[in-house]
Amino acid sequence: MLYFILKAAISGVLIALISIVAKRFPGVGALIASLPLISVIGMIWLWRDRPDPANMATHAEATFWFVLPSLPMFLAIPAMLRSGMGFWTSLVAGCLLTIALYGLMVWLGPHIGIRF
Repeated sequence: MLYFILKAAISGVLIALISIVAKRFPGVGALIASLPLISVIGMIWLWRDRPDPANMATHAEATFWFVLPSLPMFLAIPAMLRSGMGFWTSLVAGCLLTIALYGLMVWLGPHIGIRF
């Protein structure tokens, strides 16, 4: 249980740090948020829990493929905000777009030889 609390605390501090930096310097906050820190930390936790090279390779490759459907959200939300749509509406629409694209990736991936 202590290990779980440590993992949650480190991950939570990282997210809190990003939000604090982004308040003052939005670009720097975005840069930090765009770094694959969460993925790297996740891989470290996964490796510590299950040091299996094949499992880690599959995880890292699947992470790459699942990043792709999340990217359009980061263009759709600013476009909606700039067109006058509210923040919460834009955020929900961006999340729904991402969910739909994840679904498409899960369906399409195996058809084009991608293993998750």
